[in-house]
Amino acid sequence: MVLPDGGEGVFIPRRDTTSVLNALAGGRLFPGRHHLGRFEVEERGEHYAIRLKNRNGQPILSVEADVTDQLPEASVFGSVEEASAFFEAGSLGYSPSADGGRLDGLELRTHGWHVQPLAVRHVQSSYFEDRQRFPPGSVRFDSALLMRGLQHEWHAREPLYCGEERQAV
Repeated sequence: MVLPDGGEGVFIPRRDTTSVLNALAGGRLFPGRHHLGRFEVEERGEHYAIRLKNRNGQPILSVEADVTDQLPEASVFGSVEEASAFFEAGSLGYSPSADGGRLDGLELRTHGWHVQPLAVRHVQSSYFEDRQRFPPGSVRFDSALLMRGLQHEWHAREPLYCGEERQAV
């Protein structure tokens, strides 16, 4: 997304956490509404299985993959380096606030950015499989990258306001 100042950011439709504190304080003490969820993570060598469910136990996201050295042949990215640069530049994310009148900004700052491609065996996303949002054929999975052991910090950014009237912070 292009920002009012001409910069770029990404839209994060939903943020999930296992932390009750983050779920309660998100959007109040720090930017970004966070939904309480359950993460199930399996790591066996270079194999990963990740499942995210909402607090009612309904699946939100499921991925099973293995570390590899190349992207899928059909990827829109020409190389791992190109994909890495694209996502590194997208470190500023905006997500809906609880009141719906603004988008809260969080910036990820990293120290020693490094990604590895994943060969995905299975992927399921309730967001992208929602036919109200995405009619059949309008979206397809491209590729996945893994970041691990990454030193990072989160920084608040100015919110974006929805509609014509800017609300006071």
